[in-house]
Amino acid sequence: MTTSPTLAELTGDYVLDPAHTRIGFVARHAMVTKVRGAFHQFEGTAHLDGADPARSTAQIVIKTESIDTGVEQRDQHLRTNDFLDAPNFPDITFRTTSVEASSDTEYRVTGDLTIKDTTRPISIDFEYTGTAVDPYGNRRVGLEGSVSISRKEYGVTWNAALEGGGVLVGDKVVLEFDISAIKQD
Repeated sequence: MTTSPTLAELTGDYVLDPAHTRIGFVARHAMVTKVRGAFHQFEGTAHLDGADPARSTAQIVIKTESIDTGVEQRDQHLRTNDFLDAPNFPDITFRTTSVEASSDTEYRVTGDLTIKDTTRPISIDFEYTGTAVDPYGNRRVGLEGSVSISRKEYGVTWNAALEGGGVLVGDKVVLEFDISAIKQD
């Protein structure tokens, strides 16, 4: 059952639950459709401060090798230097630099996103989706957010021209975060 604790009750340290968290992405393909995928190996921690959200912090490390679009040949290509260069850059990282409350349930999380050898600041708008105590007694908090980035700004520039005009892979990539985090005692 979902409960409605005060924000102060949520204050504490959290660990992402990989079994119930999705870190995904969406990119335009051949100018006509979207390819969706996710990363299956990652770890993350957060400190939530319900009384003063600006004192909250978070960090995520995503294993690039774990990229999965459902098509193995495409996934292998995404792991090469044409895209993520997983052998040389095994991690994508995000570390917060600031958190600000937009409302009682919405937060802007700003931080440094590193892909390959490029680090750039981004801001992700998150919605607090609730909290619950699971059957094992763990307090869980849920957050959802997304942000659009330019893959070219991170050195991910490979592309192929299409016969009728345009390119095979769009520059814009939407990163999606469906977070379930467990409070640590």
